[in-house]
Amino acid sequence: MTSHSFNQSFLSFTLTQGSTDSLCKGSIEKNFHIEGQQIAEELNPGERARILRKLDWHLLPFVSLLYMLSFLDRANVGNAKVAGMSKDLHLIGFRYNIAAAVFFILYSFAEVPSNIALKLFRPSRWIPAIMIAWGLVMTLMCLVDSFRSLVVARLFLGLTEAGLFPGVTYYISLWYPRSEQSKRIAIFFSAATVAGAFGGLLAYGIEHLEGVRGLHGWQWIFLLEGIATLLIACLSFFFMHDYPETAKFLTETERAYVIDMLKQDANNLATHYHFRFVLQAMKDYKTYIQVLIYMGLLVPVYAIALFTPTIINELGYSATHAQLLSAPPFIAGCITTILVGVYSDKYQIRGPFIIGGAFVSIVGYILLYCGRRVGVSYAGTCLAAIGVYPTIAVDLAWAGSNAGGDLKRGVVIAMVIGLGNLGGICSSFIYIDPPNFHIGHGTIMGFLFLSILLSLFAMWDYDRLNKKKEVQCQAEGLTNSRRNEFQDMGDASPLFRYAI
Repeated sequence: MTSHSFNQSFLSFTLTQGSTDSLCKGSIEKNFHIEGQQIAEELNPGERARILRKLDWHLLPFVSLLYMLSFLDRANVGNAKVAGMSKDLHLIGFRYNIAAAVFFILYSFAEVPSNIALKLFRPSRWIPAIMIAWGLVMTLMCLVDSFRSLVVARLFLGLTEAGLFPGVTYYISLWYPRSEQSKRIAIFFSAATVAGAFGGLLAYGIEHLEGVRGLHGWQWIFLLEGIATLLIACLSFFFMHDYPETAKFLTETERAYVIDMLKQDANNLATHYHFRFVLQAMKDYKTYIQVLIYMGLLVPVYAIALFTPTIINELGYSATHAQLLSAPPFIAGCITTILVGVYSDKYQIRGPFIIGGAFVSIVGYILLYCGRRVGVSYAGTCLAAIGVYPTIAVDLAWAGSNAGGDLKRGVVIAMVIGLGNLGGICSSFIYIDPPNFHIGHGTIMGFLFLSILLSLFAMWDYDRLNKKKEVQCQAEGLTNSRRNEFQDMGDASPLFRYAI
């Protein structure tokens, strides 16, 4: 393998060195800004695309692998349940639902502090550290021998996993302009669908270790997937890059261009830490609209992850076949997630793709609710995944791109993901009436309609605010030459425009 081809491989990363606190980062940006403006005028669209592809090769494969492991570790309890955990731990009544739900309690409330910590510390140190923490919890879950110990383990798993998804979503926003984020988040989030598919296939294989070393097959699922997380976490210390300002894989010309591209995209808004930017995020009503949209989408996503093997099992398939048949819906969801992300960036719209995906998913749940034949119900499962999975990446790109300033964006993303993940508690308790699961399917359709209505409101509101700012700019003669005057205003700046 040549050096060039190795750099194009799945782990094509270089060692990132040096401290990058916010003060240092700000001074580096100033050094590159004037040079970047000159370079930006010289580079053609083809060169811009080449630089973005270079970022993609060095950033996306590894963070996608990290999220695949994260989603695999949080959702494998569904595979373990079908593999015999319910019987061995006596998970009668709502015990399994409780074990699935407690994950989201600490998970939801630890995400904002984690993203603030990511801003204060280096991503190449913070993200691998939390990976090691949840990898240890996952590995030790093979030792649970009762319902109580399973609940405690799931609680700590939620706490330790909390920082990864909002952290990487925020991390992507520090490298790419707003117009390029949706497809990158889609590629990154598609790892969740790969995890869903791979998790079922992996569980099918691991189940055959039943009895080896005195462990049940479901215990081997926890053990082996936890060890895999620990190994990748150790590599992450060396393969993660921090910021464009310190990226060794960029040339000086490329680095200057990326830094200026990001500054122009952000309208020169603040990048340093100050608590007032945290308050800007927490006091903004638009943040809570996005939280509710995301929650309405996430309830079905987690229900699919936690209960697809069970739903297929109740269709009349054996536990083994249910593990295998849980893969196709996730594979289909992976493909559509990437396609929708690409077209959302191409046409620079977010809300309509969320609404369209939610409607497709509702059709799938109608088939599941009304279906009397196995084939129709299974088709409904696939449609449900195809519709809802793409909306997550688009919605996060929407929420992040409409929050002005680095720190406010990080807090908004963490709040949307953190509070939205409380919907996972609901997901854990709605599939309680087998074999038809009318309560579960009906509840999810209600949440999807909630997201549709709030997306329509958000589109109207963003358009209203954009028109208001345009009138203000015309009346007061405001242009980009005065953008430094509004540096600390975030998206309230009259020069900032919201994505629709």
